Amino acid sequence: MRNKIRHFGIALTSVTKGSKLYYGWLAFLATVILIGVVSYSFQARHGFIVTHIRDQVSWGFYISNFTFLVGVAAAAVLLVMPAYLYHFKPIKEIVFLGEMMAIAAICMCIMFVTADLGHPERVWHMIPGPGRPNWPSSLLTWDVLVLNGYLIINATIFFYVLYKIYEGKDYKSIMPLIILSIPWAVSIHTVTAFLYNGLVARPYWNASILAPRFLASAFCSGPALMILVFQAVRRVSGVTIDDKAIFKVAELIAYTMAINIFLLGCEVYKEFYSGSIHLAPLQYLYFGLHGHNNLVFLMWLSFIFNVSALIIFVIPSLRENFTTLSIGCALVFLGVYIEKGVGLVIPGFIPDTLGEIYEYMPSMVEVGVAMGIWATGALIYTLLLKFTLPIYHGTLRLEPKPASQS
Repeated sequence: MRNKIRHFGIALTSVTKGSKLYYGWLAFLATVILIGVVSYSFQARHGFIVTHIRDQVSWGFYISNFTFLVGVAAAAVLLVMPAYLYHFKPIKEIVFLGEMMAIAAICMCIMFVTADLGHPERVWHMIPGPGRPNWPSSLLTWDVLVLNGYLIINATIFFYVLYKIYEGKDYKSIMPLIILSIPWAVSIHTVTAFLYNGLVARPYWNASILAPRFLASAFCSGPALMILVFQAVRRVSGVTIDDKAIFKVAELIAYTMAINIFLLGCEVYKEFYSGSIHLAPLQYLYFGLHGHNNLVFLMWLSFIFNVSALIIFVIPSLRENFTTLSIGCALVFLGVYIEKGVGLVIPGFIPDTLGEIYEYMPSMVEVGVAMGIWATGALIYTLLLKFTLPIYHGTLRLEPKPASQS
């Protein structure tokens, strides 16, 4: 036990040691986090009037980022399945990188929801005991349950497997929890989609394929971010990442990206062919509505990014070239971020129930808070990686007890 405590201390203090590049990265993240803290304190002091969120568009940049990051967290399942269920060795060796991303993404989701609450201190009303959650009727309660449950599951798997590697023992006893994490990953994005889907006053979100669209976009944008992070981690940390693992994830992106664009096309066809009054939000997005066209450029840019990325990923020679692969991943990330962020949340409120068009764009306060939250997520991932590396590289291992002599 004394050795275990000492080794834990060594792993914990390793997060404070590194190269000049590491210290520079931490200083950069700390600066951006400070910008976020100042922005949020300004918002907390003056209220939501300092944002561009209004009664007409009551969900803005914060919920857009939340929705996108739920998908990033859910995408970790694309590493968990081949690693733990099919024992695909190249991915099994790096699955911890995906689990760390899920942990960081869920933490960011919680922070974005907190930023969107006018009185976050009142969240205790949803805690069983001191408060009374409206469960199972409230979808918001379901969302809180599945998100926090997914965070607990991933954190438990990550630290348990890491501990067993440190001990040099097998971790098959955690398999039931690993299997549970797979449908749970699907549930976090399905429940988020149902939050939108169930608002009957917002016809733009009343599509039965909204949940499949969420999952398809999650399973291409999340892995795209993973590939970019994997390449950076391999370059700076000494973690061995087999090219086969990266190329297998890229192949999965090709399938999910094609499904994502197909489902978007189905939705576009349904709205434009029917030509009903419910076409207005989609028309506002891609062609403008009554002279209001703030998002048209962004949406066509997103479409170009997504189609270009699909071309890169369906051609094996392009997705197995690291230059074009990185370009494709960046295009997927940006394209889906725009489509699933501003392209999903904002037009649901345009026009509002009284027919008014309020053109929303995030204020500098909202951008500052979002930057701080993204930097916090990057910091969480960085510190988890630094904590893991001594055990991954084998420099920290529990020495076996000497055999007793008769």
